[in-house]
Amino acid sequence: MRASALFTLLASSAGLVAAVPPAGAAKAAGLRLIKTSPEDKGTWVTEEQKITQYRNNRIGFVDITDITDASVLTALSNPDGAPAKSDFSAQAITYPTAVSHQTQVNSLLSQVSTTNPKSWLQTLTNFYNRYYKSTYGTQAGTWLYDTVVSVASANSAITVTKFTHSWNQPSIIAKIPGTSSNLVIVSAHYDSTGGSSTARGPGADDNGSGIVVVLEALRVLANAKFAPKDTLEFHFYSAEEGGLLGSAAVFSSYKSAGKSVYAVMNQDMAGYSPSGKVSIYTDYVDTSLTAYTRVIATAYTGATTSDKCGYGCSDHASARSNGFPAAYVCDEPMDTATPYLHSSNDAYSTIMWDAVLRHAKFTTAFLVEASYL
Repeated sequence: MRASALFTLLASSAGLVAAVPPAGAAKAAGLRLIKTSPEDKGTWVTEEQKITQYRNNRIGFVDITDITDASVLTALSNPDGAPAKSDFSAQAITYPTAVSHQTQVNSLLSQVSTTNPKSWLQTLTNFYNRYYKSTYGTQAGTWLYDTVVSVASANSAITVTKFTHSWNQPSIIAKIPGTSSNLVIVSAHYDSTGGSSTARGPGADDNGSGIVVVLEALRVLANAKFAPKDTLEFHFYSAEEGGLLGSAAVFSSYKSAGKSVYAVMNQDMAGYSPSGKVSIYTDYVDTSLTAYTRVIATAYTGATTSDKCGYGCSDHASARSNGFPAAYVCDEPMDTATPYLHSSNDAYSTIMWDAVLRHAKFTTAFLVEASYL
């Protein structure tokens, strides 16, 4: 068969496509190259196979189709995902071993509540799904951008921008300028999947909960007119379920622009926690920043749990592979996490609001403490 006909046939089949066809022909056939481990050279798959054969089986992956930076590809092939030292934007940072702004933080924490998060999450889960290539996903992006703008309007110094992609669902970035251009970033993805590109996917815990946590922290700091030393950014990523696509584009841009990033704290799932503790993950992350993140979480929310989530687990991997220090915070260790992941049952009714409140307070505390790095 001619190459184009062969790839059309393979793309429509249920089987996976080996990573041996010429890249140009594979991309022309609509296939995507994904990695599932550092040693994996890549496998060509369809967009639907990403969900049905990987996401549904809880196999983490990174879509590397459009990554051309050799150092990023090398980092994604390193055993711990570590970037080259020459790429590490904050290698001179020494993170504190204790919190030091308790009075300021505690005053702000008294303003954190679940009132707005409940309303925001109801709206997010009312979208049929938030799949990044669906009309619903685009509509969710429009709603989220408008909501971030509204929340940020309490402080005229805050800017909100859309980071556009080759697909219609944008990533969204809010910025509170500091006296330093060094960045401290909190992040969460807002796309969802319910088991296929066309399935109902309310994505309440994954990751509507992370979105409303970051939004609540933004609301509290905006209302307080908080003026940080380091510049604070709030990232809401598109297309995480497609292989960390939105965050990969954002951090590639930041690397190209030479931005100085002191910390990226990513949250993916913050609303289902039988343990009643913030969970801080320890693989494919910056160990020093992770230790600092645990210091803050312990000081302001109590004891924490730990786990490992594997390769391509969430958007912190994009930050780290581009040379930025990243930590990953979740609501629960893997074994006791929500049983409704990537299904139509990841519904508003399953959310534990004490967990959302805990994560919103932690996020607010993290932003204030880290803003003095």
